[in-house]
Amino acid sequence: MTARQHQSHQDLLVHVDAAAAPRAALDAVIVPNGRTAPYLRQAIAAAKERDVLLLVLSSMRGDASSAALEAKRAGVRVAAIDIDDVPRRVVPEFATDKLLRLHKFDRRVDTSRKRNLGLLIAVLAGWQRILFLDDDIVLPDPADVSAAAGLLGEHAVVGLANSGMPDNSVVCHALRDIGAAQKTFIGGGALVVGERAFGSFFPNIYNEDWFFLLDGLRLRPSAVTGTAIQHPYDPYRDARRARGEELGDTLAEGVYGLLDNGLGLADADEKYWREFLPDRRRIISTTIEQVLASAIEPAQKARMVAALKAAIGRSHLITPELCVAYLRAWQTDCARWRKHIGRYPRGIGVDGALAALQIGHLVQPGVDGRISAGVKRRSASPFLARA
Repeated sequence: MTARQHQSHQDLLVHVDAAAAPRAALDAVIVPNGRTAPYLRQAIAAAKERDVLLLVLSSMRGDASSAALEAKRAGVRVAAIDIDDVPRRVVPEFATDKLLRLHKFDRRVDTSRKRNLGLLIAVLAGWQRILFLDDDIVLPDPADVSAAAGLLGEHAVVGLANSGMPDNSVVCHALRDIGAAQKTFIGGGALVVGERAFGSFFPNIYNEDWFFLLDGLRLRPSAVTGTAIQHPYDPYRDARRARGEELGDTLAEGVYGLLDNGLGLADADEKYWREFLPDRRRIISTTIEQVLASAIEPAQKARMVAALKAAIGRSHLITPELCVAYLRAWQTDCARWRKHIGRYPRGIGVDGALAALQIGHLVQPGVDGRISAGVKRRSASPFLARA
């Protein structure tokens, strides 16, 4: 076996034409919201089309009150939560978090926490099929969501194929930009998840959705269908992006390279990483050379090189021992998450779920029927704006 990074992992997925897929209903659309309310319109439309609850988990520029008002105006049932007001104990701290802080690789990003909270609410509520939809995703055909849900009978998760801005790391974007046949994979941005995958969780690391797709040893039965379009962005705008991605990208590419070869996490030992890490650095170094020799516009070339140098600089801090320690901690966390969700009652509906988790009012209707913000009582369940 050659320990190397692959340009595609598409052979790990079952590819299904949405027109030929069975149909099934969803229970909820869950959005990890970090942008302003207008960015929620695609998720609102998806929830309205399916006549299901929209669960919005807001932070950063997202605001629960504005999100709920936007959904209510469209006639959509919504539960909107400001994630910063959720008690820290609701989503546990994981061994992987502690390990990354120890090695100064921690990421101050809350997307994983939002998705894990969405999973926990789904478990308590008794939901069976949910759609995770990021607020920078467009769904050209909402019927694709029903097709993806229909495939959950045979698959644990089903992703919508991204035909917009490729959902890749900075390193993989650069590979594509110099002409490599770099492919994408399914991800949490547009992912339909069945209840048998609710026992998985999203670690706080780049490519957290790739880890979610694993069962602790191998890839869960996964399919891809339909279409989703991610909004464009500049991956090279800030070199810190590449630096923050490098550990997660290295680990995920290394693990999925094993899966491509018919192997599993048991084969991701120190010997494997001692072979894989130099290959990863060779890829980045060669890409820098090819960018410098290319006809790419000078300012863009400078941004690309700065980002790639940030990535390889961080790569030199990654050791085989750290890779093995992270995967062991992650497997421990998988068991901890299953134990954590097992502590709560199931099938109690979304009102009961939010009450059991002691997540208080974050938005509520005013006397004129409009939604107002500011009431944050821990003892009550959040306002559910209904059509």
